[in-house]
Parts: sequence; structure tokens; C-alpha cells
Amino acid sequence: MTSRAGHSRAGYREEGRRDVAVVAFAQTAHVRAADSLSEVEMLLPVLREVLDGTGLSAGEIDFTCSGSCDYLAGRPFSFTMALDGVGAWPPISESHVEMDGAWALYEAWVKILTGEAETALVYSYGKSSAGDLPEVLTRQLDPYYVAPLWPDSPSLAALQARALIDAGETDERELAGIAARSRNAAQDNPYAQLAGSPAAGTLLEDDYLAQPLRLHDVPPVTDGAAAVLLAAGDTARRLSRRPAWISGMDHRIDPHGLGVRDLTDSPSTRLAAERAGLFAPGAPPPDVAELHAPFTSQEVVLRKALRLGEDTVVNPSGGPLAANPVMAAGLIRIGEAAARVSRGEARRAVAHATSGPCLQQNLVAVLEADGGEDEGGGQA
Repeated sequence: MTSRAGHSRAGYREEGRRDVAVVAFAQTAHVRAADSLSEVEMLLPVLREVLDGTGLSAGEIDFTCSGSCDYLAGRPFSFTMALDGVGAWPPISESHVEMDGAWALYEAWVKILTGEAETALVYSYGKSSAGDLPEVLTRQLDPYYVAPLWPDSPSLAALQARALIDAGETDERELAGIAARSRNAAQDNPYAQLAGSPAAGTLLEDDYLAQPLRLHDVPPVTDGAAAVLLAAGDTARRLSRRPAWISGMDHRIDPHGLGVRDLTDSPSTRLAAERAGLFAPGAPPPDVAELHAPFTSQEVVLRKALRLGEDTVVNPSGGPLAANPVMAAGLIRIGEAAARVSRGEARRAVAHATSGPCLQQNLVAVLEADGGEDEGGGQA
């Protein structure tokens, strides 16, 4: 990628690609059930926050992309109702993905890279409380051999955890430690649904939910929404004092059939990270990693796939173990990582999003600060 003045990252970035950055990020205060709010009412505050933070109006946004799931809402084309929160008149350039908002961000990023937009608004939301979430998630399974068995998501995650334990890659105490660390970190996150945790030894006294997983190993059912604003080049510098530049992003998928892949590994995450430039020669390790690991055992898999060492702080926001709004949790990981860069708390960060059972589909984004910048602030 073409170097900027004073920029120190040109040695491991792709040449000739536009600079794109996260310039604003907002999320709701996540709750177990937002019964009194519709999706539009849940979205409006975060959409307003990212626009007000940059001084832009909705009419100045070149492209809008959203991520959500009709299965959660229980009605087809539910995303069209959410457009009331954006304002679709006068007509706007808009798209939607039936996936986590991280994939909507990927589409918007590509739109800017190709020169078809200078700014993009990305948002996602999920009201998981509207139905039986583990039952709803069975609809993403292989429709011929697995979905008819109606295995819930904790049970499938338990299969993955058991495979990891049997392979000697983790144990129940380490998993309890991940849960305790994540939810204690969430005490500094005003948007978290769960914050604070007993010690790992105390957590191990609880009964199993789906052996070897206990309640602390699984994410909460969460209602919430998030929004991110992307901008290119000089526009990003105008809108934010410290943009979080997306130096690379990629997403890959592993086989749909659970029986044909090794559940202790995530080749798609590793490949996405490689293509995103996380392992590029000369690139420093990330200061922060925001991992979309809804179950404690999945953090073990992701740490290995992303080659994260002790120098990288994992999920300082608490991650999805502290709040897990389905269809928004992955976008929030990108937003949280970008916010750390924008506040000057990280020079380089990696964000991960997943979809499907047992880390089937994975997206990795690498975010960086400008070289030579020491000032904090910014609006992301």
C-alpha cells in the first residue's frame, strides 16, 4: 500500500491500495432483553452517535450496509424496517448481509477500496431474546444430517471443548480462567452485560451445562446493536484525529460438515489472518486482540490460529463472554479494536469475527495507527 508521510508501515502493506479507516464506533448498553425497544429504537442512538461524532449527516454518507438475521426477528426482510433508523429518503446506496455486521463492514470496505464510495456507514443488531436462541441457531447447520437432530449451540461447543481437552490443549481450569479474566475485564466496559466474576476455582464448583462446559463457559443471551463509520484517505484524517487504519482484512470458511474438520484447529482463521497481513514479515505483534469467541474453549483455538503471545492483550472489553448480541458481536470486536487504536492505547490491533457452528466461518481484520503519531483522542 502506498506510504503516507511519516508512515512506518509501508514495508509490509500491499502497494497501490486505498487507505481506509474506522473513524467512529458506537454500541448500545447491552442487556438480556430490550423488550420495550424495537430494532429501530435500539439502533437510532448508535447511528446518531457515529454521525454526530464526525459531524456528518446521513445524506453525506456514500454507502450504507447492515448485518442482521431474519431468523432472530422471526419475519422475512426485517432489515428493511431497520432502515427507518437510517432514513432511506432521499434514496440512498444501501446493501444488507444476512450475517454478522463484520461481513457488512467487509462489503463496505471493498466498496471504498474500489473507489465507489468515500464514506460508509455499517450497522448491525440482534434481539436474541425474542426466541429460543440455541434452537434458532440449529437452522445454520447441515440441513440433511445435523439440523434434524436439533443439537443446540452449547452442546456443539461442548464437543469442541472435549476435543481440545482430549488433545491436551486445554483443561477445565484454564477455561474457567478465561471466563473469569474476560468478565473481570468487562468491569471497565460500561456497555457490557456481564461484569465481574468469582475466581476460577469457585467457578469450577458449578454444575455442568453440557460437559465439559459450565454456565461460565457460554455467552449470555444479549440484545444490542452497533455502528461503525468508515472513510478513505484524507476524508478519514479530517473526520478523526487518530483514524484506525484497516491495513488488511480477509474472511475464509471451513467445511460445513463437523465430522470432516479438526475441531481443535481453525485453518480458515489462520488463512484469513495470513491474507490480512497479520503475520507479514517485519510487522510487530498486535498489542490488542478482540476475539469473537462466544465459548471459552474457542479462545484457545483462536489464540493458536492467530499466533497470539503473552504480549497481546486479549478481549480487554470482556469480549462476547460479557455481551453477545448475535449478528453484532463480530462488528463490535472490530469497533472495540479500532477504539483502542484511536485512543492511543494500541499501535496495532487484530479483530476477529465468526459465524456458524464451532468457528466455521472466520473474518480477521488488522487495524493500525499512523506511524509517528503519539497524540491520543480521535472519535472512533
